[in-house]
Amino acid sequence: MTNPFQSLFDVQREHFLSDATKSHDWRIDQLDRMEHMLLDNKDAFCAALHQDFGKPPFEQLFEITVPSGVIRYYRENLKALMMPQPAPIPPGLEATGNRGVIYKEPYGVTLVIGPFNAPILLLLDPAVAALAAGNPVILKPANTTPATAALLSELIPRYFAPENVAVVTGGREEIGQLLALPFDFIFFTGSSAVGKVVMRAAAENLTPVILELGGQNPTIVDATTNLDIAADRIAWGHNAISGQWCIAPGYVCVYESVADAFIAKLKASIVKMYGEDPSRSPDFARMISEHEAERVASYILPEKVVHGGRYDVKARYVEPTLLYPSTWDDPALQQEVFGPVLPVMPYSDLKEVVNIIKRKPKPLAAYIFSKDQAAIDFVLGSLSFGGGCINQTNLHCWVDSLPFGGVGNSGMGKYYGKAGFDALSNTKAMLIGNPDLELDVFPPYAGKDIAKNLSVFS
Repeated sequence: MTNPFQSLFDVQREHFLSDATKSHDWRIDQLDRMEHMLLDNKDAFCAALHQDFGKPPFEQLFEITVPSGVIRYYRENLKALMMPQPAPIPPGLEATGNRGVIYKEPYGVTLVIGPFNAPILLLLDPAVAALAAGNPVILKPANTTPATAALLSELIPRYFAPENVAVVTGGREEIGQLLALPFDFIFFTGSSAVGKVVMRAAAENLTPVILELGGQNPTIVDATTNLDIAADRIAWGHNAISGQWCIAPGYVCVYESVADAFIAKLKASIVKMYGEDPSRSPDFARMISEHEAERVASYILPEKVVHGGRYDVKARYVEPTLLYPSTWDDPALQQEVFGPVLPVMPYSDLKEVVNIIKRKPKPLAAYIFSKDQAAIDFVLGSLSFGGGCINQTNLHCWVDSLPFGGVGNSGMGKYYGKAGFDALSNTKAMLIGNPDLELDVFPPYAGKDIAKNLSVFS
């Protein structure tokens, strides 16, 4: 059976092989088109996000402004990023007129599969990096955000030629058909389970991948913490997008002597942000589906609810909920919650709790609230995770100079800014020889000082 996307792939592949996408002008043109698409249609994008799952205005605009900022970064820095970079080589080789140079070349036709929780930002951010690096792109938006996917399907052909950027909509069947094609690079954002499917498919063609996945992101609050600051930042970080954020604090380990005070302040922060009834708040999003609302609600243990606990599956609503005191055996600690239910556990020994966390799958993010530098250094040195914050949550993913990505179960590969350009480029290392100076390392070897000839490489 013919793959329905074969012809689209072939068009982009032939265009790439023409070398047209490698020029600075082509890259800038694609970035400009992406920026115009975002800004010209800002209101339509915001309306689609609200229609899909009630995203509040701040979270809507965030999905427009962040990729716009990334575009500005590449526009301002692209010439420098594209320049061949000198590389150090052994002194002996350098003395004989050789030099090392690193070239960055695009991989080729790139597939970007986006998630539902930030269906514009997390689809277009990788696409922007791919275009800046000189790769034509096929975009696959999430089918669980139908309004946003339909808008992208309408706008992409209006702003881009299909040989440069194209969009494919659909669900599991269409993703399977796309993954059967021999892409030069695949960028996937989503769950670890689907990430494994993508990686298996990529392996059939030895296609390199970036996988941006998720996990249970730990948050540690120690006795030295400014509890007011911590409560506000954790309440927002956990409940933004109704908890459907891959870098959201997944659970909190709080030192036992400040646990009660922290819980009281965390409750107050939630009420301050979303009111006594968050279902009426214009700033609190809904779950993406009834299925997800039911799944997240199943983690609520009534006997441990100290705040919230209400839900309405038909309305796709789960109230911001605190579970305390939680234990490692609770349902909400067995997997990524990906919703507004936050387990909080008291601890008495930092080394003990870190020892437990480090034996779990490596998370995408971790957060440490402390004024004790020795404690901070211990946690950073002992735990492996993709990235995170100290005395802050979530905001590291807004900074384009901080490479973003996971490790182990939470993903592989980093992007943002220069790291994104590098990740979507093949590093072509070249040794450029002196065309007139002989370096005799060739047979016959009899009578030659082989050690001396080889010494130029050390």
